[in-house]
Amino acid sequence: MAGTVIIYNPQSGGGSHADKVEDRADLSGYAVERSERAGEAVLLTREAIEAGYETIVAAGGDGTVNEVVQGLDRADAFDDVTFGILPLGTGNNFAKQIGITDLETAFAALDDGTRRTVDIGMATDRPFVNSCVAGLTAASVSETSSALKSRIGGAAYVLTTLRTVTEFEPLRLTVDDASGGDTPTWRGEALCVMVGNGRQFAADGTTQANMEDGRFEVAIVKDVPKFDLMSDAVFERLFGRDSPHIDRFRAESVDIESGSGDPVRFTLDGEIIERRDIALSVRPRTLRLVVGEGYDPEPMDP
Repeated sequence: MAGTVIIYNPQSGGGSHADKVEDRADLSGYAVERSERAGEAVLLTREAIEAGYETIVAAGGDGTVNEVVQGLDRADAFDDVTFGILPLGTGNNFAKQIGITDLETAFAALDDGTRRTVDIGMATDRPFVNSCVAGLTAASVSETSSALKSRIGGAAYVLTTLRTVTEFEPLRLTVDDASGGDTPTWRGEALCVMVGNGRQFAADGTTQANMEDGRFEVAIVKDVPKFDLMSDAVFERLFGRDSPHIDRFRAESVDIESGSGDPVRFTLDGEIIERRDIALSVRPRTLRLVVGEGYDPEPMDP
C-alpha cells in the first residue's frame, strides 16, 4: 500500500488541532492514526510500515517526532520510508530547524516539497534527530517555562539548571572525532554537554546545524560562576561564539559518563532518560526527510 499516514498525537498543543489535521489530511488523501498514550506512536509507526505506507508523518511536538523515528529505527525502515512533520507542540524545535513552521507549510511540503536525506544521532541504542543534552536535574525540567523553551530550545533547561542548582556534580566527558587516532579531541569534566544534530546551541535557539555533514555540533559548559547567570543578556553572551566558559567543536562521536557513578539525566529530543554513561554517534545520511523552504543544506556558523 503506497501512500501517506499521519501519526497524530491529539494531546499536542492543547488538543486544538484535531479538525484542521483531519480536514486537511482528508483533502490530500492521507490516512490518520491517533496516538493516545506515551509510546504508542512507536507501535503505530511499525504497523504503518508493515501496511506498506511510504510516507509517515509525525503530527505533534518533539516527543512525537522522536517516537516515530524510534519506530522507523526498530523496523529498520529508513531506506523504505520518507518522514514528515506536522508541528503541533509547544516548541517544535526540530520542525523549525527544517523550515516547517506551521500546518500550512507542513502540508504544502508534504504535497510537493523538497526531500533531503539527513543524519540522525544514536544515543547507544536510541535514535534522536535534534539534540541530546546531559547534566540536567529533575528540578530544571519541571521548572523550565514553555516560553523559554520556545525561545531557546534545549538550552533553556541548561539555563534553569545553572541558575537554580548550587552544587554541581561534574560529568566526565570524552569526545572522539572518530578519525582513527588514539587521542580524544576533548577529555575532562563539564557541568553539562549539549550535542546537536539538528541544531546548534547558540544564543539564538533556532540556529540550524548542518544535518548532512556526518558530525555533531558540540557545546561543553565547563565552569560558570553562578552570579554571572542572573540575566538573559549575560546568558546570551555566555552562549555566544567567544565565551571562555564553553568549548565548541564538531565530532562524529561523543562518550559521556557520570563523574560520581550515579545516573545522569539526558534529554533526547526533549525526552528524559537516565544512564550512567552513554555513547553518542552519527549515522550519516540516514533519514529521508520532508523539509520546508527555510531548510539550509549547508548553514553557516552563527
